[in-house]
Amino acid sequence: MSVLIPVILSGGAGTRLWPVSRRAFPKPFMRLPSGESLLGRTLDRALAVADAGEVVTVTGFDYRFLTADEYARSATRPFRSRLLLEPAGRNTAPAIVLAALDIAQRHGEDAQLLVLPADHLIRDVDAFAQDVTAARALAAQDYLVTFGITPTAPETGFGYIRAGAALDGGFAIDAFVEKPDLATAEGYLAAGNYTWNAGMFCFSAGALLAAAAATCPEVLAAARACLDATPRESDVVSLDKPSFLAQPDISIDYAVMERAARRAVVPARFDWSDIGSWNALGELTAPDAIGNRVQGEAIVVEGRGNYIQSEGRLVAAVGVNDLVIVDAGDAVLVAGRDQVQAVRHVVDTLRQRDHYAAQHHLTVHRPWGSYTVLEDAEDCKVKRLTVKPGGVLSLQRHQRRSEHWTVVQGTARVRVGDEERLLNRNQSTYIPMNTLHRLENPGDSDLHLIETQCGDYFGEDDIERLEDVYGRC
Repeated sequence: MSVLIPVILSGGAGTRLWPVSRRAFPKPFMRLPSGESLLGRTLDRALAVADAGEVVTVTGFDYRFLTADEYARSATRPFRSRLLLEPAGRNTAPAIVLAALDIAQRHGEDAQLLVLPADHLIRDVDAFAQDVTAARALAAQDYLVTFGITPTAPETGFGYIRAGAALDGGFAIDAFVEKPDLATAEGYLAAGNYTWNAGMFCFSAGALLAAAAATCPEVLAAARACLDATPRESDVVSLDKPSFLAQPDISIDYAVMERAARRAVVPARFDWSDIGSWNALGELTAPDAIGNRVQGEAIVVEGRGNYIQSEGRLVAAVGVNDLVIVDAGDAVLVAGRDQVQAVRHVVDTLRQRDHYAAQHHLTVHRPWGSYTVLEDAEDCKVKRLTVKPGGVLSLQRHQRRSEHWTVVQGTARVRVGDEERLLNRNQSTYIPMNTLHRLENPGDSDLHLIETQCGDYFGEDDIERLEDVYGRC
């Protein structure tokens, strides 16, 4: 059988899981109760079936280093990671067609793609691998294959697939059906030949490209133009921005799957959740005797059926039932468990107000590590910086603030002006305004330090970078 290349689609805002999922740190990177991330779990099952030792990930340019860090943390064996970095979101059709073109050029049109969204949770990897084998057999016959999830309830939040004639290992697809109302969903459940559309696919690169040529030639042409304009000598591919933005914003279902001639569905034997709400995430935590589920430190008095998650502070809930309470440090969500789908409207409002909490957490991730804002006042800003081994901040200066650095753990190599020296635990240095400076971790463990900024403005746009090993100048 032809080589199989998993293609992971990673990104999105995950607005229904605010305040933990935000634009700069979206749902695939969230920590599950197990300590793993959804992206890490997706990589794990991709590697379980990747017979070429290669995984292609289509993600945003801003998530390049987050993805690399997560893969380094999660990979169960060595593999070739190829990143296709998007400068903006353009939905699933451009992402998948670009991946198919790239794989076809490197491995041939017979190469098979296994397309996996990074924000799904599947625990039974053995059953998943068996279903992938069935899908590959159909893909070898030029079917465009999707995976259907057997409904457990009349769900109105998912699209459905109506199965037709039986095939070896699956069924021909009669139709893709939009998200139904409750009565229609109950009818689908009773009929027995409808499955939820999981948004996972398996097909050969050639079959997908041929179908795209027939159903959405404008998508295929735009993707070719984008790839032709993009240097691809390394496995970190930054897609050409002007030609990428010229692509249509359309899903693979609308562009290809709903109109293709040769389509099949494999009913999934594996468990599946899209972790699409706080209720779904809460199900991963065992309840107590009266139905409360807690992640972090919480006290519940005279209350039942609550889900509480705290990332550091104690949460006390008294006399409340069936609530979701999530404390992310800088923002708190309180919602009825029957209203969790409306959390996205909170994010809509925050975006309209250009509020910081729609984009970032108190902890902000950078290529060199991360920083956490401890205080943000009019006259000062205090951060705790964590610099990875070998991490190097850019050579930079500020026009409107000075800085003090104090090492609390590890050893720092610092440059201030023309002077460079090492700082150990409990040692500090001062960086005046408009002075070139750089920070580096030369050790083999994390460097932690406290940065105190003084001045009249502390925005990140008061950073003038002159050199940067991560290409951010």
